[in-house]
Amino acid sequence: MSFGARALIRLGALENNFERVCAAANGAKVMAVVKANAYGHGLRTVVGNLPDADSFAVARYSEALQLHDVGTGKPIVLLKGILDSEELSDALYRGFEMVVHCARQVELLERATTGNAIVWLKLDTGMRRLGFEPDRADDLIVRLNNCRSVAEVRLMTHLANADDKDDDTTSRQLAAFQPILRRFDGAFSIVNSAGLLGWPETAASYDSSRSWVRAGLCLYGVSPFPGTSGGDFGLKPVMEFSSKLIGVKALRAGEAVGYGGTWKASAPTRLGIVSAGYGDGYTRFLPSGTPVLVDGRRVALAGRVSMDMAAVDLGADATDEPGAPVTLWGPGLPVEEVAAHAGTIPYQLLSGLTHRERSEVLE
Repeated sequence: MSFGARALIRLGALENNFERVCAAANGAKVMAVVKANAYGHGLRTVVGNLPDADSFAVARYSEALQLHDVGTGKPIVLLKGILDSEELSDALYRGFEMVVHCARQVELLERATTGNAIVWLKLDTGMRRLGFEPDRADDLIVRLNNCRSVAEVRLMTHLANADDKDDDTTSRQLAAFQPILRRFDGAFSIVNSAGLLGWPETAASYDSSRSWVRAGLCLYGVSPFPGTSGGDFGLKPVMEFSSKLIGVKALRAGEAVGYGGTWKASAPTRLGIVSAGYGDGYTRFLPSGTPVLVDGRRVALAGRVSMDMAAVDLGADATDEPGAPVTLWGPGLPVEEVAAHAGTIPYQLLSGLTHRERSEVLE
């Protein structure tokens, strides 16, 4: 049996989170975002256990092909759309839904002679990445509706600062989008995880029969808001990133640990060596003092994380032995807390797992 770090995926937590999303969605349809290997949780595992999702969304064409091979029977939405005529032809053949965010994509659709596509016209209300200016919406809706390859046009925008509830950017984006919706009677999507959890009055104010919410991070039990965890919203962590101790040794006061000797024991203690490192996705940017659970007890990271190992200060009176279970994040140690120590966001830690060891799926 390997002692390497692995992800434990809890299906009961995924089910709980989907129920919470549906409740917050106020009757809107749910587009489950499963890009980046379902945020590191395993594409096949996640989509196979979300039977009530109304559609699944990915970022890249290669991801859409993987999802198509899974055979969920649900619509697949390409969030970045298609790149060229070859991708468009294949997307039309496979029945993918496409986000349209640039003139080239509109022109490709206008040149296509066959197809029955649902397209999501993306409007840039403030993110300033992909999408058309809102004042172009009416003309583009007409052009897309006139395409022989297009069966239905829907609208989409993306909230840039919804994770900051004190920022007025979200209100300004909604104000830019609303006039277009008043002139449009089709389906639309505005709300992402942060919008769903942090702006519930927004989700409730729209016609739920036409609205789609894009649920990403919250599906996996993680909060998009700094200083909070998924538990604050009734969510449960789907992933536990776990490992085991592979060694325990005594340290004298003043002895340094690991590459560069950046951490020194301030007093006699016992050091635990965890079989996890940046080769597994446990980032090197985690500093000494980052919390780790050893057999459910909080201890602190000691020294630099290396490719395959990390050290923790177990304490002078510790009785832990090799083989003791270690939680790097999960129940009792939110990934949001660990990410804050690394100066990053939970998305990066979750999607950055290398899966050197096969994930274990738990009910």
